[in-house]
Amino acid sequence: MKQEIKPKPEHNIPVELNVEELCKNSIELVEYAKTLSVRQISQIQLMTYFTLGCWIVEEQQAGENRAAYGKRIIKRLSQELTKHYQKGYSEDTIERCRNFYILYKDRISATVLRIFAERKTAEVLRILSEEMPFGLSWSHYLRLMRIDDANARNFYEIEAKKSNWGLRELSRQINSSLYERLLLSRDKRSVKALSDKGHISDRAQNVVKDPYVLEFLGLNEKAEYSESELETRIINHLQEFLLELGKGFAFIGRQVRFTFDEQHFRVDLVFYNRLLKCFVLFNLKVGELTHQDLGQMQMYVNYYDRYEKTDDESPTIGVLLCQKKSDALVELTLPKDSNIYASKYELYLPNKKVLQEKLMQWVDEDSGEDIK
Repeated sequence: MKQEIKPKPEHNIPVELNVEELCKNSIELVEYAKTLSVRQISQIQLMTYFTLGCWIVEEQQAGENRAAYGKRIIKRLSQELTKHYQKGYSEDTIERCRNFYILYKDRISATVLRIFAERKTAEVLRILSEEMPFGLSWSHYLRLMRIDDANARNFYEIEAKKSNWGLRELSRQINSSLYERLLLSRDKRSVKALSDKGHISDRAQNVVKDPYVLEFLGLNEKAEYSESELETRIINHLQEFLLELGKGFAFIGRQVRFTFDEQHFRVDLVFYNRLLKCFVLFNLKVGELTHQDLGQMQMYVNYYDRYEKTDDESPTIGVLLCQKKSDALVELTLPKDSNIYASKYELYLPNKKVLQEKLMQWVDEDSGEDIK
């Protein structure tokens, strides 16, 4: 007698394991979220998405990444929520909720999550105001979740909170590889603080970047332009330039004149950093940097330190912003304790892959010390 062959189950998990309960609880959760005030809606939206993601991963997938089964759950939940609310709960959105929980699941204690998911009372708002682990909007986190490197993702989240970046500003900083550029500007023992605490402007070296990215100026790298035109473009895009400079910068003036020994001198751009409490002077250089340029900046910095700086302010910082430079020339010309820096500027967004390769080389040069 021929033995009957039964089809092999696609998965070992029951096909409809608590899906009805998941849909019911999800609808109740969204209904609760809709009753709250507009001011609270961002926090509640994040907690709602986080909770949905938790239920999918921990309850429906038993905490494991069962891809095929997870897709079926996401599809079913999306259908039920869309039937009730028409929009806002597509399969892509539910999948992002799942990813949101996976990336940030250590942020919220089980107690807080249980109170939010089950009690749905005013007590939730009090707890969230004290323990809310998400300080940005859902749109911000959607952008952050596209970053694979957890250290970089943490850095950009911290900076977006501290600097109150909108989504556009956050995207620009990510696209300009701010994290990688700051890593390359630091000594290896202090770089981990970037992902733990963000960009800390506690000394001159930490407020200067190399390179600066000036793609917003709209200048063609191969086109001919003068230092005067470069300066004018920066002034016309001062808001973007301040964003590129970083926290604490205030604009003082362009072509700021001072007179010494009956001679007149002009500094291209003068800023003040309120965090370091010091002047920051910028001179612009199109073409190759020379030792004369470095000597001129040294004189400018000396003047500001002796005649403009007050006793309670920090030493003046000088930055030569140039197209090309020789690090050997800079090192030979300037004393080791100099507060003057030569930084390249680029007129296009950097290639992130190239910067990451430089980082790996940078690590290898120091006996394989890991920057993470």
